[in-house]
Order: sequence, then structure tokens, then C-alpha cells
Amino acid sequence: MKPVPWSAGLLVALLAVAGCKGVSTEGERASRRDLKTVADAYRPDNRKPELPVLTPDSTLSNLLAYALLNSPKVEAAFYDWSATVDRITVDRSLPDPQLLFQAYIQKVVTSLMPGLQQQFPGPGKLKARANVTTAESQGKYFAFESAVLESALDLKRAYYELCFLTERLEIDRETLALLNDLEQIARAQNAVGKGTLQDVLRAQIERDRVGTEIADLEDTRRPKLAAYKGALGLTRDQPDPPTPARVELAAAYPDMEKLLDTAFERNPRLKAMEADVRAAEASIAVAYKERIPDFNLALMADVKASPVLYWPQASMSLPIWRDKLAAEVSEAKANQLAAQARLTGEQIALTVEFAEKSFAWREINRNLALLQNQLIPKGRQSLEIARAGYLSGSIDFFNLMDAQRTLLGFRMDEVEGRTQREITLAELSLWIAGIPPVGAPLLPAAPNGKSAP
Repeated sequence: MKPVPWSAGLLVALLAVAGCKGVSTEGERASRRDLKTVADAYRPDNRKPELPVLTPDSTLSNLLAYALLNSPKVEAAFYDWSATVDRITVDRSLPDPQLLFQAYIQKVVTSLMPGLQQQFPGPGKLKARANVTTAESQGKYFAFESAVLESALDLKRAYYELCFLTERLEIDRETLALLNDLEQIARAQNAVGKGTLQDVLRAQIERDRVGTEIADLEDTRRPKLAAYKGALGLTRDQPDPPTPARVELAAAYPDMEKLLDTAFERNPRLKAMEADVRAAEASIAVAYKERIPDFNLALMADVKASPVLYWPQASMSLPIWRDKLAAEVSEAKANQLAAQARLTGEQIALTVEFAEKSFAWREINRNLALLQNQLIPKGRQSLEIARAGYLSGSIDFFNLMDAQRTLLGFRMDEVEGRTQREITLAELSLWIAGIPPVGAPLLPAAPNGKSAP
């Protein structure tokens, strides 16, 4: 029996349709290249790469690498971006073809007509929709970059607060030892009639106050360690990470005059909003193209007829509702204006935030210079003079304790100042300027200093 020609033709058509691939856009190809570049470093084969081993001597760069590769927030942002890259392919592709079947039955089947139907959106519509999704995908990339920078900032903040807490404890313990010494001096002076029992009690009161402060600081270590653990992306049931053995300060400080320009070039929040503006502009093109008709083509074959009869069909949408079309264009333009306004607002907010943080940076440095070069050395000298004066009977114990308390305050202020200086620097460089840590799993910067894409 000879094969029926229509069945072979239909089978070939079905196989051809099953193996079809659409034509990718330039933006889609660039987005996939960018995604692969980041994925090779961040999630090769959708797997978490080997993490650095954490020890008390781990460098800050190792801690940052661990945090960025292990952070659930960064991982979620990465896969959000990956999903939008795949959506570009969906939006630029033709709708799925439809398999048709029709029959005429008069007691028996008199006509049997299988066929295929394909919808073709109007010229340029698929590309315009792909352009919208491409811009949205770029916005998702910059959201991923923001998550990387935010996680790095969280790690640095927790790291410096934990490290400098150790220094504050050391200062209080040194002060406690000093107060024990001063109590012994007060007892000795009281024994020879040069001091009073009140001096001993004052020393004990101050010693008890500092002892309580030590207990409070030791208790503070728990939430600080929890924040440090969380910044490393470790869950509650995982072992606590080793605490850093020493604090690692910034090797160099940025040029504040140029940092604001860098922020406007690199800040991922601005870049994400610029991508929103591009997406809104692309949506205007989509709205205008809604005026173009869509087309449907179909081919059916009556296999009961001899010879086989073919029934080509064609249809076209009629975009006649002018008020709807005008409203779509108006909506797209309103979205574009809103996106532009949000971008301008973020630029203003970034300028204000930079001014506030840079002022705080300068103020901290001035106060630290005063503490380190003037107040702490003079406080130590004042304490030594007060101790000698008390031993000689020229000043009372109250003045001695006041000198000790003043020096303690200066030293604590200096540690707090160094903590805030490092955190403020991290906020300026990471969150405001958008300068990523070395080795961060991000796209390289473009020649003009802007991050790709």
C-alpha cells in the first residue's frame, strides 16, 4: 500500500516545528554572555563553589569572599537576574503553533482535515517586547550588584564592630587593673593618715562600675557575633565562625573629591533606575506597535478527498479601538516620566547622602586626630601627675579618679571613632560609590568606569 502523501508532509512539518529555534536579539546574546561570565565565578553549573576556610587569621578579603558566595540574599538576586535573561527568549519568540483538526460527519466521516496554524505578531513587535525585557534584565543585574555590595557592607560592619568590641574590653580590663592598684594606694594612704576611707570606697565604686561595664560588653558579644555569623551567610544550626584574631584596617582612603563622580558612574541603584527608564522607553515603542495588525496563517488538508484538498487560511487582527491604543501609549509615556522622576529623586538622595557621610567622615578624622595626638597623651600625663600629687598629698582622691575616668573616656572615644571611621568608609565606597570588593563575582567595569552591561 502506497503511503499517503499528506501524512508524510504533515509529519515533516511537525518535526520541523518541533526542532525550530527563534532568532535571538543582540540584547539577548549580550545578556547571556554577561550571565555566563558571572555564573562561571559565582555559580558554576548552578553549584556553590568551594568556600574559603575560615580561621581566626582569615583576612578580610577571605571573609568577604566567603560572605558573597554564601549569602542567600545575593543568591536570590542572582537567580532573579538569571530568570529575566531567560524571559528575553520567551518574549522575542513566536507563539506556539496550533495543531488543528476538523471533520464533517454524516453517518460516516465525509471529510477529515488535520492542519497547522501559526500566529505572527505584527512586524517589530517581538523585537520591541524583547527590548523591554532586556532593559528589565539589566535592572535585575544591578539589583544583584546592589545585593553584593550590601552583603559586603553588612560583613564589614559586623566585622569592625566585633573586632573593636575586643579592644574596648581590653581597655576596660586595663582600667580595672589600674583601679585595683589605685584602691591599694588609697588603702596605704589611709593607713598612714594621708587619706580617708572615702577614698577607698570611691575606688571600689569605680572598680565595680567598670566591672559591670565589662560584663555588659561581654554580653554584647553575643548579638555582635550573631550579626557577624549572619553576614557570613551561616544559619542558626551551623557552628559559630571563629572570631578574627586582629582587626584589618583599610589600606588607603579614597579621594573624597572624586568619590561623588564615581558614585554617579557606578552606583547600582542609579544604574537600576536608568535601566527602568530604558525599559519604559522601550514600552512606548511596544505601545505604538500595537497599532500594527497581527496575522494568523493556517493550512489544513482534507485527507478523505481524492486527490487531497488543501485549505489555506489567513486572518488578521483589526486594531480599531483608537481610544485603547491611545491609552496604551499614554500609559507607557506616564511610566517613562515616572521612571525618570524616580531616577532624578535617587540622584538627589545620593548627593545628600554623600554630603552627610563625607561630613561624618571628615568629622571623625578630626576627632580622631585630636584624641590620638592631643587628648589621650595629655590624659595619660594628667593621670600620672594626679597619682603623684595624691601620693604627696597635694591633691585629693576625687581629682585622681576624675583623671582616670577622663582618660578612660578618651580611650573609649578613640576606639569608637576608629570603628565609625571604617564603617563610614565602607558605606561611602560600597553603598554610595558602588566600588565592589576585589574579587567580587560581578561584571568588570566598562572603560568609562561604568559597570557592564
